[in-house]
Amino acid sequence: KTNLTERARELSEKSGHGNDNLEAQVVTSNDDILGDAIPQDQQNYLRQFCYQALKMTPGGRGPQFPGSHPVSLDRENLQLLRQRYYYATWKADGTRYMMLITMDGCFLIDRHFNFRRVQMRFPCRHTNEGLAEKTHHFTLLDGEMVIDTLPDTQKQERRYLIYDMMALNHVFVIERPFYERWRMIDKEVIGPRNYERQHIYQSRNPYYRYELEPFRVRRKDFFLLSTVTKLLKEFIPKLSHEADGLIFQGWDDPYVPRTHEGLLKWKYPEMNSVDFLFEVVDDRELLYLHERGKKKLMEGSRVVFPDGSDPSAYSDKIIECSFDTNNQKWIWMRTRVDKGTPNDYNTYRKVMRSITDNITEEVLLNEIYEIIRLPMYADRIQSDSKAHVRRR
Repeated sequence: KTNLTERARELSEKSGHGNDNLEAQVVTSNDDILGDAIPQDQQNYLRQFCYQALKMTPGGRGPQFPGSHPVSLDRENLQLLRQRYYYATWKADGTRYMMLITMDGCFLIDRHFNFRRVQMRFPCRHTNEGLAEKTHHFTLLDGEMVIDTLPDTQKQERRYLIYDMMALNHVFVIERPFYERWRMIDKEVIGPRNYERQHIYQSRNPYYRYELEPFRVRRKDFFLLSTVTKLLKEFIPKLSHEADGLIFQGWDDPYVPRTHEGLLKWKYPEMNSVDFLFEVVDDRELLYLHERGKKKLMEGSRVVFPDGSDPSAYSDKIIECSFDTNNQKWIWMRTRVDKGTPNDYNTYRKVMRSITDNITEEVLLNEIYEIIRLPMYADRIQSDSKAHVRRR
């Protein structure tokens, strides 16, 4: 079985290797804009490919980010964990990006569905003992950018955690089960990169310098439900980036664009949040959500900003807020520079339900303790554990 404590330490230590030449003192933020803009016609072409790969038709409301989104865990959808086989991972508090790799460049795709080119190299898997001659062409990935702070030096380093694959060299794979797509990330993307990088390091005259890339890349780990206690108590506290909860991923699920009702997120209760559009109009402080593509005013909702802040400084911005149940007020957490629209009203209702249901860490762990004793889980956990040992 995966030793989560060792894995967290390994992640933390690996963060510190390989970018020593880059200046360490610049403060790195999730709000930094990465990469270079591309021409509009190229962006439109790449968007069409994404729609095609995800088997979607472009909506009438203009380009919208097509990536899969989880829903908040509540007492009703918690029952899905009993009905289907799930794995868990930590919910990293980073920035969501899809990534499209082509021979013409590698592109980060933000939540506005905008593409920016970044200097990265992704060789294909080699077919014999030699190095790959080709690079990936139209491989579409999903993941999140985190900022690791190294425990010893406090140096900051960006890392892109890949957790899903939707297309591999023009072959669409969204209907394959998650566990298959997840294994393909390692076999087809991370493995060939590491193989080539190791080979280049031994060369006197390297033809490519991986250490000069703007961020590091790895596959995100997923864990058996039977290890969730360790994940919460030992693994997450040792991570070198922020985490605000857990994600529960159906192991056999296809990739579902936009809202995926079977992809569940559990946040530490105090971290449950909603993204509002905040506006100050005639000294009135207004909070808006989206409903059917239009602004929906949340009558009677109030938000509290940090002491001494001028609310008008936040006007026309998307703000992420947690809910103070005692005082029935929203508390500003941060301004979402990465988002151009507030949450949908349905998302708000699900978050409020999650807040009301108040699934604490203790409640969650008790539920999981029961779930992993169900025959479906007991049998598969046993076989998955054996398979994991064999792969090692």
